Amino acid sequence: MPVITLPDGSQREYEQAISVMEVAQSIGSGLAKATLAGCVNNELVDASTLIDANATLQIITAKDNEGLEVIRHSSAHLLAQAVKQLFPKAQVTIGPVIENGFFYDFSYERHFTPDDLKNIEKKMQQLVAENIEISRSLLSRDEAVKFFKDQGEDYKAEIIASIPADENLSLYQQGSFTDLCRGPHVPSTGKLKVFKLMKIAGAYWRGNSDNEMLQRIYGTAWANKKDLKDYLHRLEEAEKRDHRKLGKSLDLFHTQEEAPGMVFWHEKGWFIYQQVEQYIREKLRVNGYGEIKTPQVVDRVLWEKSGHWDKFGEMIFTTHSEHRDYAIKPMNCPCHVQVYNQGLKSYRDLPIRLAEFGSCHRNEPSGTLHGLMRVRNFVQDDAHIFCTEDQIQQEVSTFIDLLFEVYTDFGFDNIIIKLSTRPENRVGDDSVWDKAENALELALNNKNLDWDLQPGEGAFYGPKIEFSLKDCLGRVWQCGTIQVDFSMPERLDATYIDEKSHRKTPVMLHRAILGSLERFIGILIEEHAGFFPLWLSPVQIVILNIASRHQEYVEKIYTELKKQGVRIKIDLRNEKIGFKIREHSMQRIPYLGIIGDKELENNTITLRSQKGDNLGSFSIDELVLKLKQQIESRQ
Repeated sequence: MPVITLPDGSQREYEQAISVMEVAQSIGSGLAKATLAGCVNNELVDASTLIDANATLQIITAKDNEGLEVIRHSSAHLLAQAVKQLFPKAQVTIGPVIENGFFYDFSYERHFTPDDLKNIEKKMQQLVAENIEISRSLLSRDEAVKFFKDQGEDYKAEIIASIPADENLSLYQQGSFTDLCRGPHVPSTGKLKVFKLMKIAGAYWRGNSDNEMLQRIYGTAWANKKDLKDYLHRLEEAEKRDHRKLGKSLDLFHTQEEAPGMVFWHEKGWFIYQQVEQYIREKLRVNGYGEIKTPQVVDRVLWEKSGHWDKFGEMIFTTHSEHRDYAIKPMNCPCHVQVYNQGLKSYRDLPIRLAEFGSCHRNEPSGTLHGLMRVRNFVQDDAHIFCTEDQIQQEVSTFIDLLFEVYTDFGFDNIIIKLSTRPENRVGDDSVWDKAENALELALNNKNLDWDLQPGEGAFYGPKIEFSLKDCLGRVWQCGTIQVDFSMPERLDATYIDEKSHRKTPVMLHRAILGSLERFIGILIEEHAGFFPLWLSPVQIVILNIASRHQEYVEKIYTELKKQGVRIKIDLRNEKIGFKIREHSMQRIPYLGIIGDKELENNTITLRSQKGDNLGSFSIDELVLKLKQQIESRQ
């Protein structure tokens, strides 16, 4: 007689083995109708799963995160079933859940078209209306291979053949369609009411460019229509904010095939880049960092010693000269150790903070390159702190303060923090790991910060804290990090003399706030939709005349504001004022100053905001004061 313990602590006793769905029915018909799956003893299972011993149980519905994942997983199978019914010769391969949805890869004799996508979605809706039961069965590996070969599903058979022979495999069937899957899945197709197919893309079989190009169909699925509508709205907003489109329309940067993954910065984009760099440079100076510059090309011997040559492999760009192999540096850390190693260091010298706007190159796969977000050449706001074990906590605490200060100035206040601890394969003594992990945790807790633990997700050389930005569309961008490194200083012979005149290896803290300047600027463009805050804007104000008789006064204003360091332009074209206002508004200029007869007579400027609001009239002095206050406060 199993006793079932529910999340609220209440218990129910049953006379015989009972399924998750039957438990839900015993509680109430409404819950049974909403049931998608169950969580038995912390394991996600099908609603049909039998419970034959005492257990804890959570009934999973669409309101739970796990429920949404089950919906998306089952929607992928629904997609595959629809494709097989419409295109019987198509072969199915894999169909996982991804963020906000799912995809499925297919092999088919021709390319799917947008019309095909509409028909597939329509067929999926028909299958939902049929409310087909979904059932699970087990087969041995060899039985499963034979089953799918008999079905003409060679890709599925290949996947199964790579699984150990002694493992039983679960198959899920819905009508005439059967798929290999661990599950769990919803009880029937009628539970999958809110979905939409999004696009078709190419994908190599098993991610190998030597294999066949498959067709990947992406979809999204949600618990209700409102969530789907909100998601589609976010996608629409993201499309408007796409940094690649804004980079072109605002004349900030471009990329081209002759230099894949490299950025051509235009004048205005390069100005923003320099503003960001100078801002960080000043923060580093105030916080006790020494800025250095290290070579771009370094003998492979150093990278072999540091371990990067083996780890990065084909991602390292290489060159050859005078019988020596060189790497175009993929990161800055080994070079920073070389600077540290110049001259004998004492414990009194520590901590030593070395910073570099280091230009790095990595041979990222061409298919992953994406505007400023994924490039082959990037500059990190990189720094390394050489310290003792006892100094870790204080250095991390100080870094966190600096990081939050920077993110606030750039307009980000929703920061997600994760602490990653020791993996199974690691270097260093457990006692040292204990000390480092405790130092990171203490630094976070002393500031009353919310953070999540990621057990086992640290690097092999030390634990780390990751800082991610959540933007106005709810997207998460991992940017900042601080990592404790016990390995590299020792591999590269970094030492200091301790209080007892013994040589010791320093701890090395790898830290960055922005991550890479290119990617961070891409995030900024999308966060602000190109409407940069005044302090970052390449042009802060444009003065427009209504008629030619106002030209002299406009030029006077230009001269005065230019003297005060305001980034100003004037537009004296013989065009209608409405045309000029629209044109400069499209260029996201923060302020437009309008000069007409009234302004000329009163020695004032009428000011308009980016959003078209009339801010009133200002004297030149009042305008300068307003702009300077806004720039200095980084509003």
